[in-house]
Amino acid sequence: MNYTSTRDNSVKVSAAYAIATGISPDGGLYVPEAIPALSYEELLAVAKTDYRDRAVSVLGKYLTDFTEEELRECVDGAYTGKFGGEDVAPVVDIAENRFVLELWHGPTCAFKDMALQLLPHLLTRSVKKTCDGKEIVILVATSGDTGKAALEGFKDVPGTRIIVFYPVEGVSAIQKKQMVTQEGGNVGVCAISGNFDDAQTGVKRIFTDPETAAELAKGNMAFSSANSINWGRLAPQIVYYISAYADLMNKGVIKNKGDEVNVVVPTGNFGNILAAYYAKKMGLPIGKLICASNANNVLTDFLRTGVYDRNRHFYTTVSPSMDILISSNLERLLYDLSGCDSARVKGWMDSLAATGRYEVDDDVKAAIKELFWAGCCDDEATLATIGEVFASQHYLSDTHTAVALNVYEQYVKEFGGDVPTIIASTASPYKFAPAVLSAVAREKITDDDFAMLENLNEVSGVAIPASLADLKGKAVRFDSVCGNDTQSMRATVLEMLGL
Repeated sequence: MNYTSTRDNSVKVSAAYAIATGISPDGGLYVPEAIPALSYEELLAVAKTDYRDRAVSVLGKYLTDFTEEELRECVDGAYTGKFGGEDVAPVVDIAENRFVLELWHGPTCAFKDMALQLLPHLLTRSVKKTCDGKEIVILVATSGDTGKAALEGFKDVPGTRIIVFYPVEGVSAIQKKQMVTQEGGNVGVCAISGNFDDAQTGVKRIFTDPETAAELAKGNMAFSSANSINWGRLAPQIVYYISAYADLMNKGVIKNKGDEVNVVVPTGNFGNILAAYYAKKMGLPIGKLICASNANNVLTDFLRTGVYDRNRHFYTTVSPSMDILISSNLERLLYDLSGCDSARVKGWMDSLAATGRYEVDDDVKAAIKELFWAGCCDDEATLATIGEVFASQHYLSDTHTAVALNVYEQYVKEFGGDVPTIIASTASPYKFAPAVLSAVAREKITDDDFAMLENLNEVSGVAIPASLADLKGKAVRFDSVCGNDTQSMRATVLEMLGL
């Protein structure tokens, strides 16, 4: 299978090349030329296997220049002994027709581990296939979870370096502590004096800057990405929706061929819900894709109107990983829904860069309306949902999962809740302990972040993840802050690389 660019569909590259380079030179994102099919017979077979076997089966359809043995080595290295048990992505029944897909049992307690434990294995093999001998520089912009997951995944991986930029005031205290204390000889972390969109824009511009590429080439280095713009990040996310459906088959929730589920995803950069869209297009019986946003509701407005307009107030919320106004992965959806019309996509993206706004055509609007439903909620509703779900179901959710739970209830009020629904849970509640504690036991809030972990454990009975508890007392390694402009970020990158 070849891959092409969302902005120039004359591009033809292998999966390994797409993963190794991360982004097309034209600024577009790599996408498969065709979405492979998943038959009902294959789904039945997948349901009889464990998560690792499911991953090998699904990824083999997309990464056709990897042998089955290579994929097996990658998958086993990613998912063996790192996710707290044999069930890598458990499905938890919390209420009638409500099933929470817990994606945060990995080493950094966020759903990003599902892909970022696998990506280093895929990337190092991809580099050997396509540009052996070069040291790969992973450049990452993060709104909180991707940064730590990428740092942990690439820590001391031979032939790689990784540099992460995060918004100085835009992550939780625990997320920041995870990043600034990161161990490893090949890692670098820097805050920027801006928001996630500033970080993401700067990273993209550095990626496609010829002068920076030339500087790296002098040091026998080349860029790649661990953000969800990299196909090697997105493909592993398709697996867990197929796995969740298989689990519901095994539970007896899905009884007949073609029985549909709805899927609810809290999303900011659109990658997680896009993976569910690809699973649906493969043939997984998904009915409605429900996109849940926080107060930064640019996606809600777009999916309802077809107008994308980032010219609005940016809110810093209790669900910081969704504090995003430029949703990069939406470009991949637009490419697919436009009939792979890269010229139209490029026009929309050029308009976004120039004016902060674009409007898709009527055919794309109609396709979006058929596939998606979108809703949003603010911080007050998010915290109320955490409290209500904990009181009624004794299920403790983080501030991002709570957005999904709230938006799903909005959907149920309008359309009913008869369809079994998979709700993606993207982070441990302990990553956002102050906010979660304020929702379930406000009197337990203190000025000590680690005391609040213990207080939340006392109130909920949910175990504190060891990787978070172990942060207490760890020394800060990275405390620098740079400007939010591309030149400042570029200078930081070159300095960290010694160029």
